[in-house]
Amino acid sequence: MLPTGVKFRESRDSEAHPESLSIAVFLDVTGSMGRIPEILVREKLGSLMDTMISHGIAHPQVLFGGIGDHHCDSFPLQVGQFESGTRELDKWLTALYLEGGGGGQIMESYSLAWLFCARHTSLDCYKKRGEKGFLFTIGDEANWNTLEADKLKRIMGYNQAADVSDVQLLEEVQASYHVFHIHVNEAYYRDNPKIIGYWKKLLGERCIVLDDYNAIAETIASTVGILNGLDLDDILNSFDRKTAETVGNALIHVKNADSSLLNRVSPGIYRL
Repeated sequence: MLPTGVKFRESRDSEAHPESLSIAVFLDVTGSMGRIPEILVREKLGSLMDTMISHGIAHPQVLFGGIGDHHCDSFPLQVGQFESGTRELDKWLTALYLEGGGGGQIMESYSLAWLFCARHTSLDCYKKRGEKGFLFTIGDEANWNTLEADKLKRIMGYNQAADVSDVQLLEEVQASYHVFHIHVNEAYYRDNPKIIGYWKKLLGERCIVLDDYNAIAETIASTVGILNGLDLDDILNSFDRKTAETVGNALIHVKNADSSLLNRVSPGIYRL
């Protein structure tokens, strides 16, 4: 799952899945998340594919990855492959190395996921149908403002590189992805205004504050469903009461946004 030298991860249509929809999910595996990454990997995220299919997303192709801290971790970026089956997806999910590192400075390297998806993925849904994929980062901290050239050479294997900012990478990846961040609001930095403020300023309603990580799969599936024209209330009615309440509270701002506009929005930064 190391990204060094990877040219592209491909999400392709097939006979069995003629209209694939690309969905990339990157999980913060640093120490501040405690046991949450382990629990998500073992018990929660494996059901993501089935949850989406059962809620009207006919042909999802999901890629799982891991995020750390590019300043101090040995493996700050891990990337699987796009898969259409739960069994194949579980292989990559369980292969994630839960490094448990991080620098303790309320910042991790989520923008590595933006860089990889912007520059190293190829999506049939976007190339053939002009339909953006979905990119979710999941964690409890803010983003480093800059990815430095020397770090990119080490992590990505680039011969040449330049410093790149979080804003630059977000603008770049938004050309082909709907970009969301799920702030896990029950880890070490619960209700931290600096962290949540960072994401709200950068992503607006696409910063999803989730108070119960047990509803991660349902939150992702519901978000994809909303932006594909499904009614959130109809989706929530299929969940148990606790899950429905958690997801509904987390997605209230996404629900209130105009989903047709969100699907057609030009690349750019969402700011409050």
